[in-house]
Amino acid sequence: MAKLNVKPTRMELTKLKVRLNTATSGHKLLKDKQDELMRVFIDMIRRNKTLRAEVEKDLQESFKDFLLASAVMSPALLEQAVAYPKENISVEISKKNIMSVNVPVMNFIRKLEGDEGSIYPYGFVQTSSELDDAISELYGIMPKLLELAEVEKSCQLMADEIEKTRRTVNALEYRTIPELEETIKFIRMKLDENERSTITRLMKVKDIISKKA
Repeated sequence: MAKLNVKPTRMELTKLKVRLNTATSGHKLLKDKQDELMRVFIDMIRRNKTLRAEVEKDLQESFKDFLLASAVMSPALLEQAVAYPKENISVEISKKNIMSVNVPVMNFIRKLEGDEGSIYPYGFVQTSSELDDAISELYGIMPKLLELAEVEKSCQLMADEIEKTRRTVNALEYRTIPELEETIKFIRMKLDENERSTITRLMKVKDIISKKA
C-alpha cells in the first residue's frame, strides 16, 4: 500500500491522525447517505414504473376514442374542432431538496382554472361524443404525464448523486484511509526506531562515562 510523502515527525503524526479521524467520520456519513439515496432511488424507480404503466394504458384508451371519433367525423371537421384551443396551460417548476439533491417539482397553471368546459375548444353540435371522451381522457392524463416527467428527472438526478457519492466513498475507503493508516504506521515505526537509537546512544555514552570514572 502506498504511503504519503511526509517527514516522519511527531507533528506530522498528529496531523495525520486528525486527517484519519476526519476521513473515517466522512466515510461513515457518506456511506449512510449513499444507503439512504439508494433507498429513495429504488422507491422512485418503482413509482416511475407504476406511473409509466398507468400513463401508457390511459393513452391507449384515449387513442382508441380518437380513432372512433375520426371514423364518425370527417378529417376536416375533426381538425377544425381542435385547431383553436380555449385553454392556456403553463408549467410552474420549483425545486425541493432530497438528501442534498435538488429535484424538480412541477405544477400546471391553468388560465381558465375552474372552467371544466374550457378543455373542449368546440361546440357540441357537429362533434361526436367519442371526441369528447378522448379529450377528457387526455386532460385527465396530463397530471400523470407531468408527474412522470418529474419522477424521471428526479431519478436521473438521484442516480448522478449516487454515482458521485459512490466514487467519493470508494476513494476514501480504498485510497485515502489506507494511505493515511500506512503513513501513520510508517511514522510510528520510524519514531520508535529513532527512540531506540537514542536510548542505545545514551546507554553507550553512560557506559563510557562510567568506565572513565
